[in-house]
Amino acid sequence: MNESIITDSESGEMICSRCGRVISDNLPEVDSDWHRYFMDESKVGTRIGSRSSLARHDMGLSTIIGRSGRDASGNRLDSAMRTKMNRLATWDLRSQLHTPKDRSLRQAFFKLDVLRDKLGLSDTIVEKAAYIYRKAQSKKITRGRTIYGVLAAAIYISCREMGVQRTLNDIAVVCSVKRKELSKDFRILCTKLDLRIPQPDPMKCIAKVANKVKLSEKTKRHASLLMSNVTKEEISAGKDPMGLAASVLYLSGIKNGETVTQSNIAAAAGVTEVTVRNRTKELRDKLVLN
Repeated sequence: MNESIITDSESGEMICSRCGRVISDNLPEVDSDWHRYFMDESKVGTRIGSRSSLARHDMGLSTIIGRSGRDASGNRLDSAMRTKMNRLATWDLRSQLHTPKDRSLRQAFFKLDVLRDKLGLSDTIVEKAAYIYRKAQSKKITRGRTIYGVLAAAIYISCREMGVQRTLNDIAVVCSVKRKELSKDFRILCTKLDLRIPQPDPMKCIAKVANKVKLSEKTKRHASLLMSNVTKEEISAGKDPMGLAASVLYLSGIKNGETVTQSNIAAAAGVTEVTVRNRTKELRDKLVLN
């Protein structure tokens, strides 16, 4: 049974390779805070603390002095030692966020943790986005810009690098950032950090747009074949993948007799009707449509 299960680390899903059923959409987190020592052929679990993470302002390496009033053996502390430990705990709490950089990171990563659930981001994408934000802060790129704008741009870059289909509009709406500001911060991060961002895969855009318009599987398959010809003929070079996917789906819908309008498919793809119209005319001129 285990051999037929496929694990998708990007979407966090466990899928059956035989029937395609999604067994679980929430992968169990493999934490590094449990180490097992094997002595005399017996397992003994030993907890060593929480794992480190770039998505935490202190990387998960800080310590916290508790106020239990007892020592490691469970015995009560005397009044002098208890007063001393309470004073140390107070200063330990005050020293956690003693610089503006730490406060900025804590605010940014708190927002990142909220966006993880709203956008359905995997741990890999979150760690990558946190790494990009830290790098931008170390190079002082965040000065004069909003925390949410730079963080949203880092999330978009991380999604692009990991091959996850998230458009600028999707992230701008969820992050409550203007698309113009997000695109500007995205270009600045790519230039200042010398990032090479891969182009989105048009094939993945087809499934995303088709599901919004609720097209049939026959139309999706025909659109995938048509997109393969578009890529093979190098027509897709320099074109917006979402606009190209919308045009291919529009042509496939007409071919299979489905009622689909340019306005509906343009709205689902987040492009204008003019873009769909121009791409459709170009595909009809350069491809032999069966």
